[in-house]
This record gives sequence, C-alpha cells and structure tokens, in this order.
Amino acid sequence: MKRKTASRLAIMFAASVALTGVADAQLKAIRTQTAITPAERKQGDEAHPQLLQEFGGAYAGPQAAYVNRIGQNIAVQSGLSRSPSDFTVTLLNSPVNNAFAIPGGYVYVTRQLMALMNDEAELAGVLGHEVGHVAAQHSKKRQSAATRNTILGVLGAVLGGAIGDNGGLLGGLGGLLQNNAMKVAQLATLGFSRSQELEADQLGVQYLKKAGYDPLALSTMLASLANQTSLEARLSGGDARSIPEWASTHPDPASRVRNAQSLASKVGTGGVRNADAFLASVDGVLYGDDPAQGVVEGRDFMHPDLRLKFTVPNGYGMQNGTSAVLVSGNGGQAQFSTAAYNSDMNAYIASIFKEIGGNANLSPGSIQRTTVNGIPAYYSVARANTQSGQVDVTVFAYEFSRTSAFHFVALTQAGGAGVFNPMFQSVRRLTASEAAAIRPRRVDVVTVARGDTVATLARRMAYTDLQTERFQVLNRLTATSRLTPGRKVKIVVYANR
Repeated sequence: MKRKTASRLAIMFAASVALTGVADAQLKAIRTQTAITPAERKQGDEAHPQLLQEFGGAYAGPQAAYVNRIGQNIAVQSGLSRSPSDFTVTLLNSPVNNAFAIPGGYVYVTRQLMALMNDEAELAGVLGHEVGHVAAQHSKKRQSAATRNTILGVLGAVLGGAIGDNGGLLGGLGGLLQNNAMKVAQLATLGFSRSQELEADQLGVQYLKKAGYDPLALSTMLASLANQTSLEARLSGGDARSIPEWASTHPDPASRVRNAQSLASKVGTGGVRNADAFLASVDGVLYGDDPAQGVVEGRDFMHPDLRLKFTVPNGYGMQNGTSAVLVSGNGGQAQFSTAAYNSDMNAYIASIFKEIGGNANLSPGSIQRTTVNGIPAYYSVARANTQSGQVDVTVFAYEFSRTSAFHFVALTQAGGAGVFNPMFQSVRRLTASEAAAIRPRRVDVVTVARGDTVATLARRMAYTDLQTERFQVLNRLTATSRLTPGRKVKIVVYANR
C-alpha cells in the first residue's frame, strides 16, 4: 500500500486476470481481428498509465526487457500486427499472480506470476492467452457489461450498488471490499464467458506452436497456478481443496489442465521450453511484497516508510495492493487505506462514508473517540441492507499527524463488527529499528549439488512456515519429486533493501 489517495479508474475494456477456467471442447475456427485500429491504439494509450498506477508500476529490473521481447514475439503470432514494436509488453511490480491485455497492443504480466513460471514457453503461453482475448475481440463483445462494472474508487460504487436499488454489483457480502486493482481484474475476468476463455486458450496454444514453443506449456503453467492458489488458501486458513476464486464460475483446475493438454495434442506437441534462458532471467526478481508498498508477514502488515503495523485476527488473510490492504475471512472483510487529511477527523470520516455509500446515503452513527497505542483514533458505524441481509459498515480512523491519517473500512454481518476489534486495537507505530529490519525477498536460482534434496533446499526459503510446500509449488515439484545434481531450481531468499 502506497501512501496516496485511491485513484479513480474507469476502464471499459480491461481483459482477463490470470487464466480462468474453460470447458473441454474440440478445436474450432475462431474469427480474429486482423489489425490494431487507431481507435484501439488511442484507448490503450490512455489506459496504460492508469493501469501502471493501479498495479504497482512497471518493474525496473533487467527482467523487463526479457519479458517484452518474449511477449512481442508471441503477440505477432496473433496477426494483429507484423511489427513487434506495435506491442507494449510490461512486467508489473505487483505481488499478485496476474496477467491481462487490453486492445491497442498492451500486454501485462506481474513479476509474481513470472516467478511461478519455470521456462520461457510458459511465459509465452500466458501472454499468448491474453493476446488471444484481444485478437478474438472479447473485450468489445463485453464492453457494455464492463461499462456497468466501471470501478469508481476504493469501494465507491461497489458497496453503493450492493446497498442501493440496482441489484448489487457482486451480489452479497463476500467480495464487497477490494482495492481498485483487484476489483478491475476480478470484474474483467468474470466478464468472459466459458467459450471466450476456451477461445483464448486455443489461440494461446496455436501461438505457442507457431512460435516454435511446446504447446503443452500452457497446461503446465495452469497446473502451477492451481497449486499456488491451493497453497495460498492454506496460508490464509482457507480450504486448500476449494476451487480458486479465478475459476469459481468455471470447471475445476484439474479439468482446466486436461483441456489445455487436449488442445496441445491437437496442434501437435513438441517444441522448445528454454528453461535455462528463463531461469537466468528470473534470477534476482523481487518476490512478494515490495517494502515500498508495505509487507505482509503472517498475520502482520508492516510499512517501513509509513512506520506503521497492524495484525489481523486468526483465520484472516491479507492481500496488499498499491492503494489499500484487503483483509478477508469468514466473519467479514476489511480494507486499510489512507486519504487526504487536513486535521479534521469528522470531515475525514464523513468523506469515507460518502465514498463508500455512493448514492445509497449511508447514515453513520456519531463519531466516537479513543486512543490506540498512543495514537488518537476515531470510529463510527452505519447499518445497511444488502442482498445478504443487514451489514454493519465500520470506519475506524487513526490520526498519525496533523496532516496524516489512515483508516479501516470493515464490513460484517449486523452486530458482528467486534470480530475486528483486536485488529483495530493492534495499529501502532514502528520504531526506526523495526522499520529498518524489513527486507524484501528475491528469487535466487541455484544449481542442485550432490546431496541436495527437496528438504534441504526448502530450508533455505525465507519463510518460517510451509517451506517445503512453497519450494515445491515454485518449482513445479510433487511430494515424490527427486532432484538431480546440476538441475537449476528457484528458492526465495531475503535481499538487501
């Protein structure tokens, strides 16, 4: 989370997040666009800076040039342009596993998703899938739906729609709170139909074949992504067997992998994977949270620059974004963020409720004052009707200085706001030494030596929990995998800030 007021983003053509599911089907002819139009180029040019802002900006490491080159090579297979320079492929400085594309030749993949890959063909497969959505003009076919789902702020129309008269954007308590970047991605993903996802998969596999890559790479990447999603569910206390959110309206991940394998067999398997070149490039890439945006360590969120920390309740997970931190669990959801502050806490809290409610006219109770770990704090609660019944909306704000304030917005079932009281009371300032001790993590590609095992290498992972599972998912290994000397694998280590 950066210290800034959440920006307002209105993108009518954002494409898919991280490869959602499809049903198995036969290959079919797909009508694709033949060229990028001037209007699309203009739209892309206008949206690109906003997307960079929402997704952490462009990653500045040497990996960026590599991703751009591979992405341009796979994008020209689409026929949208014969010139690689007509495509802008950006590696995003985001800790979320994500990839998407928009009309106008703009393609994006996060450094976190890149770190999950194990060869160049998987990178090409992910980018090809996203370009396939654009080539098949899926965004144009869903533009009217995307217009209805425009994002208007940290919460804005999301909660406003849920408690207003339009039936609600998300249809219930779950998922009402998210930061802009996550919500743009989620709404864009859910906008694609099963047939559109199948078409994008099919086109991605065909692009891999035309570019000389192994078409099976898309299926192996999907398998890694499913495993990572299950691991993240375990880390947040969820059910590791549950269907990932990105596939919630589609077949299960195993079915998705089988379908991608079937598509590959139909175009003919075989081709390069370029694992060594890829691993040489991904070596050193930032992994997980960028300390400049704060870091999540277990149940703690810490921001070294803002010098603050809070702890979420047991069983709750966090997702750190560029403008907010999402907290979610079975008892409710909350979001931690900041806004402009001019020493008037009454006005500050009122503005937050106004942004949350939109046209719903929330009526919060009186503002109460307290002190949390020496920090002046203020809170107020409003009750609202949603499709899931009555909910309480709590704003709990903290005055860090006369010009600096932060706040939680929490959504719970009516009368259930107490579940977040320990979190509200956990906010405190970091000391200078605590802030200096926060270090980033990076991918370190190492060569397996004689005597190395999954267990010995996993112990080098810069985590205190699930080291073996993290190492296995990162390297597409199973519980029965054996490592041979000379093989290159990825571990995650601490790095200097």
